[in-house]
Amino acid sequence: MLTFHRAGSSGTGFITSTQYADAIPFEVKRVFWTQATPPEVERGHHANMATEEVLIALSGSIHVLTDTGCEKQAFTLTDSTQGLYIPAMCWTELRFSEEAVALCLASTDFSEADYIRDYSRFKQLAAHQEL
Repeated sequence: MLTFHRAGSSGTGFITSTQYADAIPFEVKRVFWTQATPPEVERGHHANMATEEVLIALSGSIHVLTDTGCEKQAFTLTDSTQGLYIPAMCWTELRFSEEAVALCLASTDFSEADYIRDYSRFKQLAAHQEL
């Protein structure tokens, strides 16, 4: 988990920034957001070969299951000043609360070739990486 700088007050509002971006372990090449995902829909179900990401819940909550092939972990993102670092070769599954908005900072531009969308193939590649 990464923590971002927040300034302001409850009377005037807050600004949260990656100004101190040295906490992000890669240069950000792409920024995208996900919104209006119904709570019954599970997103993700993929890993990226090379892309690293930081996932931030700007509003609502996002339940994230991560799987590196060696270890599975669950996270619930609810604080817009914190981001979850997702390394390359990490399978993710996401569930969004009503009205959740997710912001993602990515290390690469989009390329469909970078995506692993078959869990069995991911497990094979992850096992091969451990050797």
